[in-house]
Amino acid sequence: MPKTRPPYPPQIRARLIELARRGRTPEDLGRQFEPSAQTIRNWLRQADRDDGRRADGLTTEERAEVRRLRRENKTLREEREILRKATAWFARETGLPSRDSSS
Repeated sequence: MPKTRPPYPPQIRARLIELARRGRTPEDLGRQFEPSAQTIRNWLRQADRDDGRRADGLTTEERAEVRRLRRENKTLREEREILRKATAWFARETGLPSRDSSS
């Protein structure tokens, strides 16, 4: 399993992106600072998407919205399953004919 580390602070990312845009290479910055050259290139690509310079992926805001919507969708599915089970239980307890809900 790969070794993980806490994310870099936004100030460090912003500073390294600024230095790269002023002409420093990601390899040079990677040697001088801790993030790898590939990490710095990834940050540059994402910053370009966020600034509207690239259209080949999701912006940071769009990624956050997708994460939020996926969490909300998961919660709604769990709630629907709980309600389905509760409905079946109450139908059994009250003697009402149960509906087979396979949705």
